Amino acid sequence: MSLFEVNFSNNLLSGPVPVFVPFQKSPNSSFSGNKELCGSPLSSSCGYSIEHLRYNHRVSYRVVLAVIGSGVAVFVSVSVVVLLFMMREKQEKAAAKNIDVEENVEDEQPEIIAGNVFLENLKQGIDLDAVVKATMKETNKLSTGTFSSVYKAVMPSGMVLSVKKLKSMDRAITNHQNKMIRELERLSKLCHDHLVTPIGFVIYEDVALLLHQHLPNGNLAQLIHESAKKPEYQPDWPMRLSIAVGVAEGLAFLHHVAIIHLDVSSSNVLLDSGYKPVLGEIEISKLLDPSRGTASISSVAGSFGYIPPEYAYTMQVTAPGNVYSYGVVLLEILTSRAPVEEEFGEGVDLVKWVHGASGRGETPEQILDAKLSTVSFAWRREMLAALKVALLCTDITPAKRPKMKKVVEMLQEVKLSK
Repeated sequence: MSLFEVNFSNNLLSGPVPVFVPFQKSPNSSFSGNKELCGSPLSSSCGYSIEHLRYNHRVSYRVVLAVIGSGVAVFVSVSVVVLLFMMREKQEKAAAKNIDVEENVEDEQPEIIAGNVFLENLKQGIDLDAVVKATMKETNKLSTGTFSSVYKAVMPSGMVLSVKKLKSMDRAITNHQNKMIRELERLSKLCHDHLVTPIGFVIYEDVALLLHQHLPNGNLAQLIHESAKKPEYQPDWPMRLSIAVGVAEGLAFLHHVAIIHLDVSSSNVLLDSGYKPVLGEIEISKLLDPSRGTASISSVAGSFGYIPPEYAYTMQVTAPGNVYSYGVVLLEILTSRAPVEEEFGEGVDLVKWVHGASGRGETPEQILDAKLSTVSFAWRREMLAALKVALLCTDITPAKRPKMKKVVEMLQEVKLSK
């Protein structure tokens, strides 16, 4: 208020002169050279002062909103970063905890009750403790079947094994250890190119582990049905016929030594490095429930789609029942169809679909996998001959089915025919 005079001339100022007493008492010359200035004490009036004020208010609101929005954005960003950091820290703790649990599992490895390796030349290369550890890690699981889960076990020596972890029932395994061991030793002495025989075993708590040679090419079901999605890996007819003959030979040998297989299916036909077929799960009928004998099917019935119709009322596994199941496998080989498909219709499986072809007005050629049967006349002729064998095997009347020995002879004739 002690200011007497102020000179704002020639500063290109704009807008109304503030209502401030020293400014208002200053001569007009103090504001010359500022064309955009208006209001008292100048002669030019500010006709837009109200709008200007409103504009200033709007600008103020925008600034406030911008500041608030920026603050919210910063808060959200910081919150997200903190949340992600906390989640990552939680995951790291969980992973560390899992590692600790796994280490504890290894530290608390169950005590082996009994175990043995039947082949002398393999005893030094197989560590039974390593076998148990391998089956306690889900990452080592290769497959899960009707009666067992299969794990891959790499020994300290570098040897690779397939370890079958049986799904025990009513502790039958541990309650009949001596019988189980005798049966395994007997089965280990079965020498046949197309059978998977146990090379050792481990028993702990109520769990039984069976040791087998590791076969790298999976099983027949994978070869047929998964290769259908990858034409470049589709097995040709000669390979399929060779596999069919090999499986028939293995099953015929089992029947010769009075062993009935509980679960003949394409998933239990394993393939070695040269795609030679070997029939697995042969020990199941002896080990799963020894207290009830080998013929009981009151609690087990094989894989869906392979079970003979008579099992529903006889409740007995039989050699003709094995022949039926083998016939289903042979139909899979010929048609590349799964045992059960939605396309067949409700209540219709592969066997019913094939046997009902004539009723649908289809020829035998239309049943076969066209990608194979159309390659050459020779292939089609052999496939039609093998189809007749499959139809005999899957006859609804058990007594009309051929014995596996006869099946082998018929398929060998197909293989040798030119």
